[in-house]
Amino acid sequence: MEILPGYAYHVKDSYFAFAKDPFLMQNKEDGNYRPTLYCVKDEATDLYWMVPITSQYEKFSAIREKIVNSGKQCKGIVLGEYDGCKAAFLIQNMFPVTKEYIDHIHTKNGNPVPVKRELQKKIRKKSAPKRSSCRRAVS
Repeated sequence: MEILPGYAYHVKDSYFAFAKDPFLMQNKEDGNYRPTLYCVKDEATDLYWMVPITSQYEKFSAIREKIVNSGKQCKGIVLGEYDGCKAAFLIQNMFPVTKEYIDHIHTKNGNPVPVKRELQKKIRKKSAPKRSSCRRAVS
């Protein structure tokens, strides 16, 4: 399967069994493929960084606002729109996977749903420090 830049994907159950991380959002809540994850490829390592997308916009907007109002930068939450709805992209919860753990692209009515270009740029910029620090840790 070709992993297309600018789209969201779903991760296989086998990844969650392998990772055994109780803090990761688990797959297939209520019989659906969840979480939906924006995918950023790290060219230096061939890892794919998966950024959870949540529809809990109000909750994460309030968290982000509290951080910003305290005089700090909010590096872990990017707000935007995805699939026609307000959404929060949780950089603070992103995790790396290899290609074999990516199950399928997220679709609506059989069509892949892209993330808007400006939002892609924000996510890549905000996630770069975490991706870079993890790259240094394994090299």
